[in-house]
Amino acid sequence: MFEVVAFWQKLRAKAAAFGVVLAALLGLLIFGSQTASAAPNWTLDPSASVLTYQSVKKNTIVETNKIRNITGTLSSAGDAKISFDLNSVDTGVDLRNVRMRFLFFETFTYPTAEVTAKVDPAAFADLATKRRVKTTLPFRLSLHGVDKDLEASVVVTMISDTQVSVASEAPVAVHVEDFGLLPNIDKLQQAANVTNIVPTASVSFDFVFNAEGAKPAAVQTVAASTTEVGPVATDAAKSNFNDEECLNRFAVLSRTGAIYFRQASARLDAKSRPLLAEVESVVGKCPTLKVEVSGYTDSDGSPEANKALSERRAQAVADALVADGVPRSQISSAGYGEDKPVAANDTPKNKALNRRIEFSATKLAN
Repeated sequence: MFEVVAFWQKLRAKAAAFGVVLAALLGLLIFGSQTASAAPNWTLDPSASVLTYQSVKKNTIVETNKIRNITGTLSSAGDAKISFDLNSVDTGVDLRNVRMRFLFFETFTYPTAEVTAKVDPAAFADLATKRRVKTTLPFRLSLHGVDKDLEASVVVTMISDTQVSVASEAPVAVHVEDFGLLPNIDKLQQAANVTNIVPTASVSFDFVFNAEGAKPAAVQTVAASTTEVGPVATDAAKSNFNDEECLNRFAVLSRTGAIYFRQASARLDAKSRPLLAEVESVVGKCPTLKVEVSGYTDSDGSPEANKALSERRAQAVADALVADGVPRSQISSAGYGEDKPVAANDTPKNKALNRRIEFSATKLAN
């Protein structure tokens, strides 16, 4: 959970860095050997750029993770944009990666984050001679459906006339509540069975930009010696998952709470579509497993009525998956009513936790 917060921080820092890069590049173009009219555009080099974030759980345990797939551009007019593929969260452990993606970032609905900035080249008029500039720049971060105006302190270094590095001067702190993510921290804590995840994280980065048409060069980034650098294959690029990956995904998807029904009804709400599409994709990449869709309710009403409702809801989800192309032989459904509660049925919040759809998998019979 805290890792998520750290990632937010990271995004902020990254955004600021990107803004600095834009300004630096523009300053270089305008005050260097080229004229403003001939200034090229710039592109982030993902193989030489690093974004890391530190998170804290149980008050004292610090973990360092990263976002691996980053793209960015800087126009000669000073418009900067950096995009982060949140499905490339890398914690070093597949199960933790999946929790961060589905429970915290909810990548089935919000797969990317984006930083945009507008830079005034005049603010970096002396970059070509100083070769290194420290500054604070404003940027806008778009994450989880929320846009927030922020700023960060960065260091811009001209590596060559065609290459610029933008790095964080110090770790940047980000608060998850600014993006409506506090409820998702609760989901992470419950899934990982941890407490005291700090809702603030520290983000560090070193981004390298190449001028349009320039040949990328090997660059020693700040974090290159301690972390893997460059893009990583995400689930979308994989044709199949191994059994452990399948089970990890079904277990975490079951905790999202992102399948919705009308009150006392088995009619699926349209808001369920993103999560159902994610489940369909996972089932398709686990061809040796059969998936049971299980329905559960809270304890309001009679046990008989609750069991019947849970059965109808589970069947509705199974039917929706089959309608979208999942083989009927790979899907079954069952309703358990108010049995197996995950929380006491004593508050509206706990009752909502008990009204749920879960996915479990077993080997297909030969």
